[in-house]
Amino acid sequence: MVEYRVIKAGDGTWRIEEGYVRIFLLEGTERAMLIDSGMDIHSAKEIAESLTDKPVSLINTHADFDHIGSNAEWDKVYMHPEEEGNFRANGGTSEIIPVRDGDVIDLGGRELKIIHIPGHTPGSIGILDRNARVLISGDPVQKGRIFMFGEYRSMERYVEGLEHLMQYAGEFDELWPSHAEIPVYPALIGDLCDTAKKILAGEEFSYTEEFMYGENVRITDTGYASFLLPSDN
Repeated sequence: MVEYRVIKAGDGTWRIEEGYVRIFLLEGTERAMLIDSGMDIHSAKEIAESLTDKPVSLINTHADFDHIGSNAEWDKVYMHPEEEGNFRANGGTSEIIPVRDGDVIDLGGRELKIIHIPGHTPGSIGILDRNARVLISGDPVQKGRIFMFGEYRSMERYVEGLEHLMQYAGEFDELWPSHAEIPVYPALIGDLCDTAKKILAGEEFSYTEEFMYGENVRITDTGYASFLLPSDN
């Protein structure tokens, strides 16, 4: 049985911690939204329904395998349409309800605003809980390992995505990533963006090598996060 922890994070708000990945449940007066569905638990809907009496929908911040483990429990899932290729490649079969930058989903007295943050994957999104002034940021903004190697990754789009996200920085006070430390703060967005620009410009960093998911990966540790990049070899 896969172990997980449920943490109450505010009124109508829960974090579900599954090892190194976390998912979130947000409840309004009319319905609830699960944000991502974990990796190995395969019962995220059952867990969410044990926490709320509202009908539970699912939205994916993106479709990497560690975020869609329970997606099959839903016939339809909210997702950015640019993420469909990654979703299908990782075995996703649910119908996609498209959400795009600027869309707002109302749970009943609780509005969730969609912010497109491409680069880590084409359809990565942040989900802004307007009332709480919290951005659930998925993988692009975190103090852990940011995967930027393999199909669907683009450092150029990652920079564009972070620059776009910074335009909304006045609308949230903290960010809740899917991995590593929680919360993190808006200044991290600019730090990650600056480092990504330096990597693209070819500035020298100290790298280590690791074999991961069938590829040699080049890792640079910034001191507050790590970028996992395609190897030069």
